[in-house]
Amino acid sequence: MKTDIQIAQEAQLHHIKDVAASIGIAEEELEFYGKYKAKLSDELWERVKHNEDGKLVLVTAINPTPAGEGKTTITVGLGEAMAKIGKKAVVALREPSLGPCFGVKGGAAGGGYAQVLPMEDLNLHFTGDFHAITSANNLLAAMLDNHIQQGNTLGIDPRNIVWKRCLDMNDRVLRNIVVGLGNKTDGMVREDHFVITVASEIMAILCLAENLEDLKARLGKIIVAYTFDGNPVTAKDLQATGAMTALLKDAIKPNMIQTLEHTPALVHGGPFANIAHGCNSVTATKLALKLGDIAITEAGFGADLGAEKFMDIKCRKAGLKPDAVVLVATVRALKYNGGAAKQDLGEENLEALQKGIVNLEKHIENIRKFGVPVIVTLNSFVTDTEAENEYIREFCEKRGCEFALANVWGKGGEGGIELAEKVIQTLENTPSDFKLLYEDTCSLQEKIETIAQEIYGARGVVYEPAAKRQLDKITELGFGHLPICMAKNQYSFSDDAKKLGRPENFDIHIREVYVSAGAGFVVALTGSIMTMPGLPKVPAANQIDVDAHGKITGLF
Repeated sequence: MKTDIQIAQEAQLHHIKDVAASIGIAEEELEFYGKYKAKLSDELWERVKHNEDGKLVLVTAINPTPAGEGKTTITVGLGEAMAKIGKKAVVALREPSLGPCFGVKGGAAGGGYAQVLPMEDLNLHFTGDFHAITSANNLLAAMLDNHIQQGNTLGIDPRNIVWKRCLDMNDRVLRNIVVGLGNKTDGMVREDHFVITVASEIMAILCLAENLEDLKARLGKIIVAYTFDGNPVTAKDLQATGAMTALLKDAIKPNMIQTLEHTPALVHGGPFANIAHGCNSVTATKLALKLGDIAITEAGFGADLGAEKFMDIKCRKAGLKPDAVVLVATVRALKYNGGAAKQDLGEENLEALQKGIVNLEKHIENIRKFGVPVIVTLNSFVTDTEAENEYIREFCEKRGCEFALANVWGKGGEGGIELAEKVIQTLENTPSDFKLLYEDTCSLQEKIETIAQEIYGARGVVYEPAAKRQLDKITELGFGHLPICMAKNQYSFSDDAKKLGRPENFDIHIREVYVSAGAGFVVALTGSIMTMPGLPKVPAANQIDVDAHGKITGLF
């Protein structure tokens, strides 16, 4: 059996200008990064912005497991399948972070015959967007420390600096560090911290900004520190906004590549859903809606994280309204949620499946709380049995859910036709009545508790004393109207990654709360979630290599 990278390397790519032409984009509206990658110009948006929007389909999933769910694979395969049945579809994805590529999760180009290409470029440096975000983030950090060193006219309290440096790599030793050691000219000695680039507020800002002007305004609102009097200090106060915008002026433009079957794919931005808001950029999604009859996008990790934030943050801020949700599950993952050991997931086990399917059930219930119709799809594995598939099909149909098997990994678009037809049937016959989970006027505490109880199924919320003080301070500063971005582990509805399935009688523990004023949301950190991940005992990087001809192996 061929690996993902072997399939990708053997593929015959079309020139990106030809892929773009298939959805009416002229060559002069592209900014080329070689033959197979391009950024979409501002002129393109100006030309199409008054076009009627296509339908918006969100792909999300049950809670991830070590067995893998293949959410991106399904997203890409669904786009390919739509082309097979004569629909003009555009896929809109996030860019992968280098952290997972070299860590444990691997790349994010899809898999098998449902990939976006060029796969190696996408999973590594791509068009440099993440490097630009990292540079803008760290420029702001450097200007902050330089301001303090050069006299501190703003009266910044060095004990109350909230802006962190970033790096797009899993590096646990950078979580808590000391800077400024050495001579007096080397800066003030203080504790500092790193987050992974995808958790930087600048990543969130890039993905929520409508255009360059909006991006610049949002950057200026970033709170970097507080004065000795407790007043916020912003990037605008440090006169950093213009230079940061200059670093990001190209990064804000969406990128276009292609699927293995040459369906157009806009891949842009990449905040993690467990520590950020987990969606690709607003600019890419809105362009996909203007360029295709159907825009197929994804949200990160399980629906309790990615889909909730897609609805309550991205849709709220950008005025988007999803028409349908595809909820991805696998037989293997449901059995894992039911207590089956990882090494036994290839064996038929209806008992474990019956226990674990409650995870899927809760996600179905949650999506319906937003008023959006849901289609459940099983990402098919060769070890799945007919009895297991039929059990899940009957389970979904009893709950009024459309259901489809998908074998896009092995067959590409052909393997996703059943799913594509179910999606079209839903779009044509079941109108969406989209609504948000909570109103802007609710207090921050009410918003946190609504998410915890309605989406996670928690009994209640327990706040650390520091988190309560932070909530009060954020509200006092005038940010109480903002939505909540919950930072929580992706493996469980609870904040304990070991509680699989559909846990009950648990509390969500909030240890820290801070405002991302430029992004326009308030982050609540739960449990032991980290904003700078670490590498596993055996990193994926151990298996990656390049031969004498420049051919990469081991990247997946």
